[in-house]
Amino acid sequence: MMRRVLLGLALSLCASQVFVAARAEDKPLRIALIEDRTGPLEAYAKQSETGFELGLEYATHGTMMVAGRRIELIKKDSQTKADVARNLLAEAYGDDDVDLAVGGTSSAVALAMLPVAQDYKKILIIEPAVADSITGAKWNRYIFRTGRNSSQDAIANALAIGKPGVIVATLAQDYAFGHDGVAAFRTALAATGAHLVHEEYAPPTTTDFTAPLQRIFDSLANEKGDKVIWVIWAGGGDPLSAIKAMDPARLGIRVATGGNILPALVAYKAFPGLEGATYYYYDIPKNPENDWLVAEHEKRFHQPPDFFTCGGMAAAMAVITAVEKTHGKTDSETLIAAMEGLAFATPKGKMIFRPQDHQALQSMYGFRIAVEPDVAWAVPKLTHEFTIEEMSVPIQNGR
Repeated sequence: MMRRVLLGLALSLCASQVFVAARAEDKPLRIALIEDRTGPLEAYAKQSETGFELGLEYATHGTMMVAGRRIELIKKDSQTKADVARNLLAEAYGDDDVDLAVGGTSSAVALAMLPVAQDYKKILIIEPAVADSITGAKWNRYIFRTGRNSSQDAIANALAIGKPGVIVATLAQDYAFGHDGVAAFRTALAATGAHLVHEEYAPPTTTDFTAPLQRIFDSLANEKGDKVIWVIWAGGGDPLSAIKAMDPARLGIRVATGGNILPALVAYKAFPGLEGATYYYYDIPKNPENDWLVAEHEKRFHQPPDFFTCGGMAAAMAVITAVEKTHGKTDSETLIAAMEGLAFATPKGKMIFRPQDHQALQSMYGFRIAVEPDVAWAVPKLTHEFTIEEMSVPIQNGR
């Protein structure tokens, strides 16, 4: 009799464990999307959000299910404020019990969120903030980034415009994005034989560029060679129009810069032939993911996908690929093991999370601006794809 009771208890316990396991697998996959949906980077954040939602749809074949788990997306607006972002991420990890979080439009906001991920020991995928320090000095093991970093931007731009005889002055925003970008550009440019003679930093809210541009013009006035102003700017302000108004051609100065969102590319029409490198332009990558993104975005929104739409989709595809690999398990240690070295498809082609710093290695695109009368913005024409293998992106976290 006692043996029957014990056997019954054992079977009951086994059934209970199976039931608990089944319930754990049925638990929704909860993802927090924290972006700066109000403030100077609002346009970037909205594109990232759209891209992330489209990416979930594409990667799950429209089911919004992965590894048997229904996806729940919780959106939060960090308002481009570091303290708000910290509190929202803590709320997401704690009160909302999300499995992981994605976001960080501004580099300053993203940097503020990194310690929260470490405190809660939960994954945070940074998209699209670019400061090198995110996967560098301020990095921790719970941080992954699908967005490109400042070094990837800078290396690609240096390779696009740098060669012996080129003399460069830079204009950048006076915060982490600008300083990290110029530091990486300086290092990459030196290897090309070009010479950087001046660095100029202005507040992110600058609208009158007269004084900083005059200092740049003065620094280049007596230089001999191919003189270039390289601009690294995001969000508000319009430095390109200000440069054009000061007529750099009279001093033999040309302008170079990285890619940008479509509305910002309108200002590039004043600089036909301008060269640089970009993270994304919808007509450049040729792959099934980008074909789908372009077709669906144009069908739904009557315009092509933009710079950060691509990034949002890449982040979503990283999440789905990782959770498929873990068969639905989302504890942080399992996810980290699966994501380190993970290769995943994106509208830019393959990305790879580098194990040492969790930075997504990816292609960048050299371009030359063409002005086409039937296109509202300037068109970046591909000159060279800088592949993962061509770009020696430094590891900066000391791991």
